Amino acid sequence: MNTLSAEEIRVLGCLLEKDMTTPEYYPLTLNALVNACNQKSSREPIVSFAEDTVILALEGLKHRGMAVRISGAGHRVEKYGHTLGEKLNLGRRELALLCLLMLRGQQTVGELRGRTERMHDFADLDEVERCLAGLASRAPEALVMAMPRGRWAQLMGGEPLVAEPASAVPANHAADLELRMGTLEQEVAELKRQWEVFRKQFE
Repeated sequence: MNTLSAEEIRVLGCLLEKDMTTPEYYPLTLNALVNACNQKSSREPIVSFAEDTVILALEGLKHRGMAVRISGAGHRVEKYGHTLGEKLNLGRRELALLCLLMLRGQQTVGELRGRTERMHDFADLDEVERCLAGLASRAPEALVMAMPRGRWAQLMGGEPLVAEPASAVPANHAADLELRMGTLEQEVAELKRQWEVFRKQFE
């Protein structure tokens, strides 16, 4: 699977979300899809895509077989839908998890269970963990991976960067700082002494 751009991930995530939460308004017109990408709630990060940006992302997704344009009978204007489930052979619960990770970034198991409720009602945290484990062990490519602090990330855009934990100050560096502080304290004390000598000359 080719790595998706951030714009393609946002567009695909929005198509997934609207399909599962508001099927009566799905597939989406271009205008509705732009609004879905740019909405302020349930999005991380918040973006402001122009129509051209969304059109370009749709073209990329169509080229990868993950989105389709729907026109003809019953549709006065062109609409767009996703084909991710068929493309990757995924069920509703897997799509729900991927959708949330695409739209809101890294999440904990608890956040995933609570925030996917409208898309799929997971029985418990164990079901979420089992589903994530399946997505993480897929062949030939994993779709999610475990991250630090109990979070999970989607891999549709490639492997995310893992922030290096703040390391403790090395012992030798700490000793050096302590020596410097001692030297500074001595210098300040000497300056104070010299100032007192200078001041007394004018008393």
